[in-house]
Amino acid sequence: MSATEQGSSLLAELPLLPRDDDGPVFAEPWQAQAFAVVAGLIDSQKVSREEWAERLGAVIKEAEERGEYDTGVHYYDHWLVALEGLVVEKGFAGLQELTKEKEEIAANDHHRREHQLGHEH
Repeated sequence: MSATEQGSSLLAELPLLPRDDDGPVFAEPWQAQAFAVVAGLIDSQKVSREEWAERLGAVIKEAEERGEYDTGVHYYDHWLVALEGLVVEKGFAGLQELTKEKEEIAANDHHRREHQLGHEH
């Protein structure tokens, strides 16, 4: 199976994934980055497609059980929760390391956005 066929197959297995005719769409850069990390883990066979689908499905189901039904708006939030859990479970990174990285990203986000918009001070 070619990489394109594998990608199409993976997309078909993710019916809530925000997409257009060309494939996945992202509202924020972090969403594309999280998507790419998962794709890289699957491509490198560190995580199987089935394992990822099960993990993401479990996170979405937990949200639904809390009454948080997603219409696609929070899909990548669920994606990130599933990714973080899998990364910690597999030992790719520790929870403290992820927490620290998230805090640094959040603290520096406004600087990154200013740079992206060309409004550097």
